[in-house]
Amino acid sequence: MKEKLTRSQERVLHLLQDRDRAISAQDIHSELRSSEKSVGLATVYRSLETLKLQGLIKALTLPNGETVYSVMPADKHHLNCLNCGKSLPIDCCPIHDLGNQLAKTHSFQIYYHTLEFFGLCDQCQIQ
Repeated sequence: MKEKLTRSQERVLHLLQDRDRAISAQDIHSELRSSEKSVGLATVYRSLETLKLQGLIKALTLPNGETVYSVMPADKHHLNCLNCGKSLPIDCCPIHDLGNQLAKTHSFQIYYHTLEFFGLCDQCQIQ
């Protein structure tokens, strides 16, 4: 069961929900600091970790070592660019039936699943 979110966690989650691409903890901190909803950088990192553990967001570490965050919609599937952090949704689910079969076979209650492919988007391939 998911715990109730703190005010800081809600602010971080709402900011990520308003973005169409993944952003770093430092960018989240900067945006919240420039608004009237300022939170400390350590609080941003703690909030991100809690949101990630609750399955509400995902983290992607880029080749330069920077980690970017985005919301984790249930049963969504993505092509993720390792260079720029762009995440493209995949409309169909090739493993949905497998998930149902595994849940039945193992008496396991599945809440959601993710299917992630990692590579380079068309724009980053050109660069």
